[in-house]
Amino acid sequence: MKTSYSSFYFLLFSLVVGLAACRVGRNYERPPVALPQQFNNDTAPSDTSSIAEIEWKKFFTDATLQQLISQALTGNYDLQLAVKRVESAQAYLKQAKVAWLPAFTATASGSTNFPSKNSFNGLNLSVNNLGDHIEDFNIGVGMSWEIDIWGKIKRQKEAALATYLQSYEGQHAVQTGLVAAIANSYFNLLMLDNQLSVARRNLALSDTIVKMIRLQKAAGDVTELGVQQAISQQQTAELLIPQLEQGIAIQENALRILTGELPATIARSAKLSDLQVRDSLPAGIPAAMISRRPDVRASEMGLVAANAQVGVAQGSMYPTLTITGSGGLNAFKASTWFNLPASLFGTVAGSVAQPIFQRRQLKTQLEVAKIQREQAVIQFKQSALNAIGEVSDALVKLDKVKVQQEIAIRQVNTSQLAVQQAQLLFRSGLANYLEVITAQSRSLQAELAQADIDRQRLSAMVDLYRSLGGGWK
Repeated sequence: MKTSYSSFYFLLFSLVVGLAACRVGRNYERPPVALPQQFNNDTAPSDTSSIAEIEWKKFFTDATLQQLISQALTGNYDLQLAVKRVESAQAYLKQAKVAWLPAFTATASGSTNFPSKNSFNGLNLSVNNLGDHIEDFNIGVGMSWEIDIWGKIKRQKEAALATYLQSYEGQHAVQTGLVAAIANSYFNLLMLDNQLSVARRNLALSDTIVKMIRLQKAAGDVTELGVQQAISQQQTAELLIPQLEQGIAIQENALRILTGELPATIARSAKLSDLQVRDSLPAGIPAAMISRRPDVRASEMGLVAANAQVGVAQGSMYPTLTITGSGGLNAFKASTWFNLPASLFGTVAGSVAQPIFQRRQLKTQLEVAKIQREQAVIQFKQSALNAIGEVSDALVKLDKVKVQQEIAIRQVNTSQLAVQQAQLLFRSGLANYLEVITAQSRSLQAELAQADIDRQRLSAMVDLYRSLGGGWK
């Protein structure tokens, strides 16, 4: 008899080992993604480094901006939610890591049964003088262990790990977006400060021009129409001031909310002209960017999880080998419940369950898992393509805005010189008041436009840094 048991267990062990070699699903391999050799260049760059490798504290050197970003990284609610998603995924990962272990359950029970005196149990009790009821007391531990012969549990662990990494990279993606949003909002705030200074300076100039034209009217050189037009130009500059002050207050509130604080003013000493775009902004190569950018990596981790879920769905269609066991103390009298070893009991069993007809549920699960894997492939390729496009757009903006900036500087210098010459010619009677007002209006618009272009170039630098995957370090 012992020989037959040994042969049975040996056969069972051999079967388990043999089936364990048959793993469900396929190991993940990154799908081919069409990538250019370089960004917006005819030749491959000799320097493969990227500004995305620079920590945000070193990339943004303005003290106020650094403080705002630091506050946002601890107080921003979107980032806090992303952290909680990571913690949730981490909890599921911990569960998946121990899914291959057996499950244990402790039970304790007691029962009393009063059978009918005409029943078989009742007659036995009466014949053997055992009373009129049956007692049963039980305390024990039950065990259930599913043997991972197909690798289904391993695929579940793989999916949980990929989901955790997806949430982890998602947190980094939220941070890169947050850092960029804070920087762009701060640059926009400094632009509004600059434009407000321009508006106030032009208002003072308009007041001087109005006084000058009134003197000319008193001398009979101009009419009241000239005075009214000068006042209208003055009011145009004056109207800008409350509009810009409103924009500044709203931008300050938006920045405070991004940092997780109540709306309030923001103390700052820097001016827009104090901030300069870096001379060197290497983008690196697209292949490195794909592996570094958090949202693309998160998309790929979603693909890894979807690929593992296909294996889980396949494993659910195959036989399940489960080993169960229980052991403890059992007695029909409470007084003998803990008598050892007489009250000890133990059972061990093994079972193989093969799904036969589940109303197409398992097959549907497998088909859906494969479709979701195909969707994840498309999403990964789409995220990579979008990332390449964003970097290319940022590089174009940097290049073209730099040209606009140079033109804007020349335009401001020209318009300011025109205002000075128009005033001199007007005093000498060689120019009319319309020429003075027109020159001032063009000067105001040129200075406002220059501030906006300066801000655009700084924002283009931020967009390039974010699109390359910078900001989470």
